[in-house]
Amino acid sequence: MKEEFDFESIKNKAIEQLKDGKPLSGKDGAFAPLLESILNATLEGEIDAHLTEKERMGNCRNGKMQKQVQISLSEVTVSTPRDRNSSFDPQFIKKRETILAEGVADRMIGPYALGNSTREISEWMEENLGNRVSAETISSITDRVLPKIKAWRSRTLDAVYPIVWMDAIHYKVTDERGCAVTRAIYNVLGVDKEGHKDLLGMYISKNEGANFWLNVLTDLQNRGVHDILIACVDGLKGFPDAIQSVFPNTTVQLCIVHQIRNSIKYVGSKHQKEFLKDLKRVYGAVSKEAAETELFNLNEKWGEKYPIVIKSWQDNWEKLTEYFQFTSDIRRMIYTTNTVEGYHRQIRKVTKNKGVFPNDTALEKLVYLAYRNIRKKWTMPLANWGAIAQQLAIKFGDRFKLL
Repeated sequence: MKEEFDFESIKNKAIEQLKDGKPLSGKDGAFAPLLESILNATLEGEIDAHLTEKERMGNCRNGKMQKQVQISLSEVTVSTPRDRNSSFDPQFIKKRETILAEGVADRMIGPYALGNSTREISEWMEENLGNRVSAETISSITDRVLPKIKAWRSRTLDAVYPIVWMDAIHYKVTDERGCAVTRAIYNVLGVDKEGHKDLLGMYISKNEGANFWLNVLTDLQNRGVHDILIACVDGLKGFPDAIQSVFPNTTVQLCIVHQIRNSIKYVGSKHQKEFLKDLKRVYGAVSKEAAETELFNLNEKWGEKYPIVIKSWQDNWEKLTEYFQFTSDIRRMIYTTNTVEGYHRQIRKVTKNKGVFPNDTALEKLVYLAYRNIRKKWTMPLANWGAIAQQLAIKFGDRFKLL
């Protein structure tokens, strides 16, 4: 027997809420039960049409399945009828559908992309909109971005990137054992021929090495990249070997700033100021030859006291000094990974309140959404790109044609 619906009660409640200035929709709104009734009646009509006389041969109703459905600023409970043969496929509210109103997902994904947790969004909606949406429902809604991440990851890239920066940002993630472990997101940030920044890819890894970087570089190649002129990296383990096998003509520049930071950690505090002053003469020299002379002087003065520091510069010398072959404009761009670190600083503004992510997917989802917001600001080419592009074209010839 169908339950009668009390329209008179709804009308009286709606009048009272209008007089009090309260919303008619939302959790306690007068229209909430009306919306539920209409939706459930629609589902009942669908299964009645499905179970025609012909269909009923060996098939019949088999209970109902309740779920929460988001409609504009209201969440209502609907009961989807089931049939014994499981052949009923409702069309008005599909089996796994939890949102009917267009734009609702965006209103939830937007705050999530700014770093708000699903629980914070749920509490804000209830407090400000009078609408209770569970944290679980919001998490399910934000999962809508996953197919977009997949498509973004497989998109076609340009054939040539003049400069690419690679660096990692680290987070804590709960693994399959329930333990908090460190995950690194390796970001590949490039600049195209027009001077616009573009994130070519982000790769979550448990550990790095030649095999990992081979997979990353092969992915770029498979997506259309034929050449990278200059790659700026922070001493990434296994990277030099990997890039030689995929892009053998790429110039690899190790980050000077990271090298300085790593060096100063092993210099006594009372010597740091003087050591840095002497070290600046090395990386700030006008040419590679002049820098080699200054490195010799640095070794003469500090080599006995800090042999490991000096040896690190000597061992990495060729990759640390590639920038000397370029003009001052290009040097400033490639002697450090500051470009990608600047991007990481913007990402951390969004993720800074996250202690431990529940899984890799949650981490990837939030970082991608943060990137999507940051990307909106990448509308202009890098400063002085016109002159830099011409210098690169002269330096690399056929590998970088502007026209």
